[in-house]
Amino acid sequence: MSDEPRREMGPIPAKGPVYGRLHHAWRVSFFSIAWGLARVVVWARSRVHLLSWLGGDGREIAVRLWTIGWLTFVWVLLWGTISWANILGGVAVAVIILALLPLPRVPVEGRIHPATVVLLVAYLIRDFFVSSAEVAWLAVRPRRPPLSAVLRTRLAIKSDMVLTLAVDYINLVPGTMVVEIDHRRRLLYVHLIDVSSEKKVRAFYRQMETVERLFIRAFERDSEWHPSPYHGLDDEFHGMPPVRSDPRETKGPVSEAKGERR
Repeated sequence: MSDEPRREMGPIPAKGPVYGRLHHAWRVSFFSIAWGLARVVVWARSRVHLLSWLGGDGREIAVRLWTIGWLTFVWVLLWGTISWANILGGVAVAVIILALLPLPRVPVEGRIHPATVVLLVAYLIRDFFVSSAEVAWLAVRPRRPPLSAVLRTRLAIKSDMVLTLAVDYINLVPGTMVVEIDHRRRLLYVHLIDVSSEKKVRAFYRQMETVERLFIRAFERDSEWHPSPYHGLDDEFHGMPPVRSDPRETKGPVSEAKGERR
């Protein structure tokens, strides 16, 4: 044992009245703020339905979050500086825009297959260059203008959004232009610049079959597609009755309309 004498502990200093009042005020403030936050959370849960505002299922929520992210990205680009203030400000502005200026719901159905999308883009690039060369030759060849016509074709695509993408594909290819869409029956009326031979007409329908097959493989495979909660919302808004399938109708492309000389 040590021979050093034990040091006697002095008396513990008592807390002053000022410290006690401050400690009591801090506790009261903390519980008051916590109680206020709890009331705000309860009120928000009963009146603000965040998940229903974002969408009806996971895909709708993903689209809404993607829109918020894109608007935030544009906001940061406009400011030209990446900072937490600009990012949080962009998120706030995006939420306000979507809340005050809501866009129509776009049904999101099926899944995206990136490999098929890449193949689809490759076909688009090929058709673009081949059709551009054909249209350029029709413009400079020393002959009469070609016989043009509006042809009717059916695309077995279930989603309006995917059908819109298919129409954009057709319009991007020179020589073809969609002039009318019957979205209830999935019929497209396409203006074709050259129908001077049966070979040209058959090539057009083969192209439409390829477009239909690629878009279905990329976005609407039967094993993965199911209707969105907002599927057919426009039909209900306009009071359009559902279309019943007619067994007499043939599947695939429909025969072409009458041609006209240009």
